[in-house]
Amino acid sequence: MDWTHYRFHSRWHLAAPPAAVHRALERVEDYPRWWRQVREVRRTGATTGVIRVRSVLPYDLTVTVREVRRDRAAGVLETALTGDLDGWARWTLTAHGSGTLARYDQEVRVRKALLRRLAVPGRPFFRLNHRLMMRAGRRGLRAWLRAV
Repeated sequence: MDWTHYRFHSRWHLAAPPAAVHRALERVEDYPRWWRQVREVRRTGATTGVIRVRSVLPYDLTVTVREVRRDRAAGVLETALTGDLDGWARWTLTAHGSGTLARYDQEVRVRKALLRRLAVPGRPFFRLNHRLMMRAGRRGLRAWLRAV
């Protein structure tokens, strides 16, 4: 088993329609305004940028993101990730009742040296850290969508 490899899945039920959720999620530069763990977003090109995140554990992760797919009709936003994490992340949005089901999938390998050294003993803490970050993101996006 490769202890530095992770697959994450989250589902967010949101009261807004898919088009509104898509607009919010595609505006990555706004993430720090509603997702407190996203500390910084810096655009480096039309479809690239650098994101710095920090959840509960005392370390930052910095990744370069490159848009791979933006398909409003299919409800898909997908990015390639390089840096402290290498892999991909994807949002898939579907209508759910009067709102939206936002599914987040991510598959990455950890490249940050400290986290690689702590891969085995730290794995449950890293997974919990991610879960807490996603929970805060869901709450933040719900509030953001109500405000805009």
